[in-house]
Amino acid sequence: MDALFDLPEPVTPEQAVIAHYCLSDEQYGSPAEREAIYNAERALSAAVADAGVGEVDGNEFGGGEAVLYAYCADAEALFKIMEPTLRSLPFRLAHVVLRRESRETESRVDL
Repeated sequence: MDALFDLPEPVTPEQAVIAHYCLSDEQYGSPAEREAIYNAERALSAAVADAGVGEVDGNEFGGGEAVLYAYCADAEALFKIMEPTLRSLPFRLAHVVLRRESRETESRVDL
């Protein structure tokens, strides 16, 4: 078949769960805080993979904050899998942004 007529499959809009945690300093947090985030990221990756609802895409540190990123087709379903681990982290202030199809459909959950 001619490549001109090989249309890609429709893409399901990507949704996201983005968790934000305040750290103990204005930079990258303490070594223990970073280790807790890394351990949570590994646990989240395993839980999300086992549930088959999306993928954990990594973390970001800086400005006194740690952020964990996960992407999926259904932010609510992904958050249900991630919520116990996200709530178990000791850092506060903390919140999660559930991003649905666009920034206009975001919601915030305080942890």
